[in-house]
Amino acid sequence: MQNDPQPTDLGDVRVANRAVVLRHVRVHAPCSRADIAARTGLNKATVSSLVGELIERRLVRETGLTENRIGRPATMLVLDGEPYAALGLQVGADELAAVAVDLGGNRLLTWRRAFAAPAATPAETVRALAALARRATARVAGEGRAVLGLTVGVPGLVDAAGCVPLSPALGWRDVPLADQLRAALRDPDFTVAVDNEANLAALAEQRHGAQAGATDLVHLTGGAGIGAGAIVDGRLLRGSRGFAGEIGHLCLDPTGPACACGRSGCLEALVGLPAVVRRLLPDTAEDGPVTDFLPELDRLKALAGQDDPTVRAGLAETGRHLGHAVAVLADLLNPEAVLVGGHLATLGPWLLPAARAELAARTLAPEAGGCRLEASTLGGIAAALGGATAALATVESGRLPVR
Repeated sequence: MQNDPQPTDLGDVRVANRAVVLRHVRVHAPCSRADIAARTGLNKATVSSLVGELIERRLVRETGLTENRIGRPATMLVLDGEPYAALGLQVGADELAAVAVDLGGNRLLTWRRAFAAPAATPAETVRALAALARRATARVAGEGRAVLGLTVGVPGLVDAAGCVPLSPALGWRDVPLADQLRAALRDPDFTVAVDNEANLAALAEQRHGAQAGATDLVHLTGGAGIGAGAIVDGRLLRGSRGFAGEIGHLCLDPTGPACACGRSGCLEALVGLPAVVRRLLPDTAEDGPVTDFLPELDRLKALAGQDDPTVRAGLAETGRHLGHAVAVLADLLNPEAVLVGGHLATLGPWLLPAARAELAARTLAPEAGGCRLEASTLGGIAAALGGATAALATVESGRLPVR
């Protein structure tokens, strides 16, 4: 199935064809106008006109001549985008993160700040996000860049309007996050959107991760919540109302521990970061609720590295639960790979061996139809990076940025 932008005779032809040219330059740069025409099927006059527009808006630039070809030397094109930036934010278990990228996906800034979102009210979270967004916007503006858009990733259900109907990990119900953040930023002249963190992390994997370009992959988030972002046939799988991927509340053990959603034995209650810390480091409860998980994660890594039998056994059990859930995904979606992020990646050396064994044991066709299970290489900011990538969508779809 072809999912790249294609020339079309329907709708806004010029916008669609502009998207074709932009994608070709992004994927194949440096390339010439003749290369674009030959590879896309657009005629040379159309390509020349479209490239002229893109150069005028500084989305594409000429980078010199090449003589390594038959005939006259050709002027080569690459992405420009220097006047622009896209922002992504994410809400984690104990921190907020911000990422800014340019049109080519090159990272301009990566910021993380401590913030105990599960213990904060939605209003406090909005204020903290707005402060972080204003700082990031000021930074890129100081470099002469205009912000194209901002997308926030949160754990939980997110509808098309950017409202969060439910986030068990944050304790939220019916929070109109996009509207509130837009108001806190005083209606900026760029788009403000909200999406599920796993969806955004999957977009980041598809564009920037070790499996970049894969048409079928899944990213499993790690942290306060466990979500699955799925790329199927090259497109993000959203479901009828945008709520697809809530695997964190798949019941794996009806007799298991209570989950924040009100049920028992959910994947999140078995492998989520708060659950793992409570189970393997019970002494943390003596000082009250954990609001900063990084020291506890470091303790788990140190104890596992020292072959602590209780921690190693606990992580192996957690890995088996993880493998069980991945087997469900593998049988349903048949992805090329499942990438795990957050604490699941950090603890990967001790979780993944047991998870892979469980995946092989439970998958219908582990050799012929199975998938690779790997730790994500994007670190703890995958959703923010995906948010910035999503914020580029308007331009990448062929719409010219506002002057």
